[in-house]
Amino acid sequence: MRDAGTSFVGALLEAWQELRIHKTRVLLSLIGVAVAVCALTTVVGLGTVAKQATVEVQERSSGRPASIYLSASMPDGSAVDPEVMQKTWSESVERYGVGYASRVLMGGTGLVQFVDGAVPVATQAVDEPYGAMHRFVLDQGEWFAPGDAERLAPAIIVNQLFWQRLGSPELSTHPTVSLLGEYPTTAVVTGVYTSPSWQQQPEMYMLADAYFAFVGPEAASQQSPQYEMWVPEAVAGELTGALERDFTAALGEGAQVYANRQDYAAYGGDPYLPLTLGVGGIAVLVLLLGALGLLNIALVTVKQRIREIGIRRSFGATAGRVFFAVMMESVVATIAAGAIGVMAAVLIVKNPWVEGLIGQGLVTEFPPFPADAALLGLGAATLVGALAGLMPALIAVRVKVIDAIRY
Repeated sequence: MRDAGTSFVGALLEAWQELRIHKTRVLLSLIGVAVAVCALTTVVGLGTVAKQATVEVQERSSGRPASIYLSASMPDGSAVDPEVMQKTWSESVERYGVGYASRVLMGGTGLVQFVDGAVPVATQAVDEPYGAMHRFVLDQGEWFAPGDAERLAPAIIVNQLFWQRLGSPELSTHPTVSLLGEYPTTAVVTGVYTSPSWQQQPEMYMLADAYFAFVGPEAASQQSPQYEMWVPEAVAGELTGALERDFTAALGEGAQVYANRQDYAAYGGDPYLPLTLGVGGIAVLVLLLGALGLLNIALVTVKQRIREIGIRRSFGATAGRVFFAVMMESVVATIAAGAIGVMAAVLIVKNPWVEGLIGQGLVTEFPPFPADAALLGLGAATLVGALAGLMPALIAVRVKVIDAIRY
């Protein structure tokens, strides 16, 4: 064992010495490897950022895993008692220790007074935790705070079209707008967001309590919000059954209660498998191109060293020692090139300009550079070195002393 360890260290030192002697040749041959490893690691790293962007888009639409959506209806078509629903919901949230829960009323309409007239504005009523549950992104201002529910002038968050129609005022001036209806009120704009390009009308968000106070008790009793909560995936299945039992018991026999997950992770499998396979395919192609380039250079190099290898054999170098030394030259060199390629990839992927270009404003939590991408790059460099050094090493083993004379 000790002799084997000594031989291994000796081979490494010998390989490093050879690399120093032939540094110009080695440098030229390893540029391609460093570029290939950099490209491989960069592709995997950028793939992680792209996946995060896809995840965040999905979570803004359907909520984070696991998001449970709950709704109820009566078999005779009558409206569900909103007071019973709200009471049961509040009790369930407290009983099961749910930290993120929100009522969601979509498609409501509020009449807003602009300079050019009163305009119906699509309104979504939510609770404060909704912003965290759906990764809500604001261009300006802040999402609702817990204390906003107590404001006499309700806070609203509007889209860019709404804000521009107000004249694009600075939010620091606390711009206000009149909400018309049976119970008119003055609201304060606290945030601005960008709506999808296909939405071409003003929109706004209000806290649910403020919205129901604005529309009045009669209108509020005719609108049934959807309820949703964000819980750990491990308890989601058990909790959906418990919620259905609790609400069915509270609403009475015959009530139809639906509690189910609608987040992207609820459908099983890996929704990002196509992206992973695409990134993997590009990475493998890049690696193969780098390996082929290094192999060609290594074959040419070993033929130029036949005289040197033959002389070493004449001085007693064994076939195993020659094989290992030639292969280790390739491995040590590619590991060094791989380390340089990985460092370059980290600088590229974590560059703010590149993150902005890949994220396209969709990523709020950029992931750190993936350690598996760095390990993959170094592992690929080692593998390329071993494969590229295998054939030259086999050729070197077959060199005989007489070959030194011929060359």
